[in-house]
Amino acid sequence: MGKLDQPISRREMFKMAAATGFGAALGLSGMRLFSSLETASMTRSENQFGRTNKVYSFYGSHQAGIDTPAQGHMVFAAFDVTAESRKELQDLLRTWSEAAARMCAGKQVGDHLTNRKLPPEDTGESVGLFPSGLSITIGFGPTLFNRDGMDRFGLAERYPTGLAEIPAMPGDALQPERSGGDICIQACADDPQIAFYAVRNLVRVSRGVAAVRWLQQGFLSTPQNQKGVAETPRNLFGFKDGTANIDTGNSQLMNQFVWVNGSDQPAWMQGGTYLVARRIRMLIEVWDRSSLDEQESTFGRTKLSGAGFGMKNEFDPVNPNFLPENSHVRLAHVEGTKILRRGYSYVDGIDPKTGQLDAGLFFISFQRNISEQFIPLLRRLAAHDALNEYTLHTSSAVFACPPGVREDGYIGETLFV
Repeated sequence: MGKLDQPISRREMFKMAAATGFGAALGLSGMRLFSSLETASMTRSENQFGRTNKVYSFYGSHQAGIDTPAQGHMVFAAFDVTAESRKELQDLLRTWSEAAARMCAGKQVGDHLTNRKLPPEDTGESVGLFPSGLSITIGFGPTLFNRDGMDRFGLAERYPTGLAEIPAMPGDALQPERSGGDICIQACADDPQIAFYAVRNLVRVSRGVAAVRWLQQGFLSTPQNQKGVAETPRNLFGFKDGTANIDTGNSQLMNQFVWVNGSDQPAWMQGGTYLVARRIRMLIEVWDRSSLDEQESTFGRTKLSGAGFGMKNEFDPVNPNFLPENSHVRLAHVEGTKILRRGYSYVDGIDPKTGQLDAGLFFISFQRNISEQFIPLLRRLAAHDALNEYTLHTSSAVFACPPGVREDGYIGETLFV
């Protein structure tokens, strides 16, 4: 490998910028040098820790973090907007968009060195790290349009019809402090520090106009077979999770089930989608005491291969006639509709009341219409799923993710046109 093939860290870039006479302040010329050196460094795909120099642009017709491959780490934050005017809200979205675009490109939010008497414009923990495929996805919750009957930002008439709130379900143990929110940010990356860095800086630049309501971290490990091909990840129950997921490379399926398109209303959501987030605690101590037969009957799949009952291989079509009536796979299998899942496992320490692990699945799904796709599915599962004996839903939220951002534009721009 030649020197040009060696990765160049942000720290090395700063050193080189100083050596070329740009001095302590990089300025615009320095930033262009910074960018060109970053481009030169994009010749190696992954370091020994699995962190990558992969870059997902913040700009595009759809937001990243939806149809892009799931990275290994996620930080999800929900915000209450404290801005008092429509203009302040738009300014916040512009500020977030500019910062997000820079961080997704592997750049700092601002200059570290402009004024020693002021806090740096970037928190600095990404210096020397790869971009790691950072994606930032932003969505608008129901309360941004109408909170307790108040149309704070003149948006009530623009409420998207596909943004249905999820009614109470049997067995729900929802915690209000972990549910809802005016706006959400999902940051995903192959490096946990990069995902946290992104959310931290977006929180920092929003002070005074938005406050974090709740936050959830998650992780996901994708196994590979002997040929290096990615396989279906496993959840904390040890079962493959996502076998029947939508192929994001299939544009027909994505348009049919995920993207708002065609005659869907409102027009400002065209190219967007609707996000559902459910924090599902897994009672893993109880699960670990159940037999293998019981575990497999609960899912309706074999644990190691992932094949449905009566089938040989993971991706063989399931036959409901072979599955227990209350098995998870049978109930989740609905002819004619699908959702796009993007779940992450979590561990949040110990439940102080029980001394058991607070661990589980932070379930995220994207769909074209929540009331027509997600809610009917959840009703079936909540009423009959054998898995309910081992799970507890503790958080719930829905958001409208607007279409992607054009260069020089900002997230949600179509909402204000």
